[in-house]
Amino acid sequence: MATNIKAKIRAFLARFFHDLNLADDEDIFALGFINSLFAMQLVLFVESEFGFKVEDSDLDIDNFRTLNALANLIERKIVAQSVA
Repeated sequence: MATNIKAKIRAFLARFFHDLNLADDEDIFALGFINSLFAMQLVLFVESEFGFKVEDSDLDIDNFRTLNALANLIERKIVAQSVA
């Protein structure tokens, strides 16, 4: 599941950052690609693409810092949603 999630995130990022070859554990905030407006676009993408609401408690920068972190957040939310 994580591979598919990361592929969708990469495709989304590629629409804005052409020729970005991002490693799964590379900090996208430290690279300077993300500002506050784009961070909100990323949250909206995650919500619409994966079908859950990103709660205030999820809005920790560490959940969005890398592809691995974002995929982990998405997987946790999907599992929690299926259990509920």
